[in-house]
Amino acid sequence: MPYEPPTHTVERSLRATTGAKVIAGVDEVGRGAWAGPVTVCAAVTGLRRAPEGLTDSKLLTVKRRTALAVELEKWVTSYALGHASHEEIDHLGMTAALRLAAVRALEALPVRPDAVILDGKHDYLGAPWKVRTVIKGDQSCIAVAAASVIAKVQRDKMMAELGIEHADFGFAANAGYPSPVHKAALEERGPTPYHRLSWAYLDALPQWRHLKKARGWADGNVPEIEGQLGFDF
Repeated sequence: MPYEPPTHTVERSLRATTGAKVIAGVDEVGRGAWAGPVTVCAAVTGLRRAPEGLTDSKLLTVKRRTALAVELEKWVTSYALGHASHEEIDHLGMTAALRLAAVRALEALPVRPDAVILDGKHDYLGAPWKVRTVIKGDQSCIAVAAASVIAKVQRDKMMAELGIEHADFGFAANAGYPSPVHKAALEERGPTPYHRLSWAYLDALPQWRHLKKARGWADGNVPEIEGQLGFDF
């Protein structure tokens, strides 16, 4: 399906209206997975012309995405990855875990960004970061699209490595997201050490339900876990 290539329109707007010089595009991957971390990439690209075919990682084949990530890692001005583990997701909830991973990525950049373009409509970063949210930013903004591809490829690689000792779960193919293979392995073997144990899929697994962790945050409020998928979807 044809798609419009991403541009620097939002970045140019931020430069003009805020005076920002260093602007990072930020995107996440792994929000809806049942296992593994949530991963955030922060990428700084400047205003150079993007590599051919750059777009949201989900619109690319595995082969093209993998090759493009190698090109992007050399092309971007800088990039950094941040992760929040499955344990941190269980303990903090997804919104706070996303912020933790994003801050880790942004603080790992060699130069602190003056502004951030964040994919989506929710600002899970907040102060002191100056954030512009862009719905479908991974398709429309070059820096966010670059972050999308790098994050996806790096997390997929990580999940494939974690899955070596748990071959029945098919992590190399599903990256910890629900799939028929993943569901069948969960029903038979129960969660691996990398599964998120506060999530709703365990409610549909009576023999493993006792492993579910209560989401007990210190203030007694239970934040919404965005993107969480039930066992039947």
